[in-house]
Amino acid sequence: MSTISPETWPTLAESLWAFLTSRNAEISYRFDDMLIEIPRDTAADAPRAVWRLHGTLRVTTSENPA
Repeated sequence: MSTISPETWPTLAESLWAFLTSRNAEISYRFDDMLIEIPRDTAADAPRAVWRLHGTLRVTTSENPA
């Protein structure tokens, strides 16, 4: 199993996508009226962008045999 240890949000996204697609996986989350705070960096007091999603975000998961 590979280890994901990204240094930036884009690196995390790329690493996660590569890991999941290599396993033919699909992920599922459901959030209604979600509020997201995105930190600029990993510091506890990092400035944040706030996103509010009105509606539902769906990502589906199941591991399929390769």
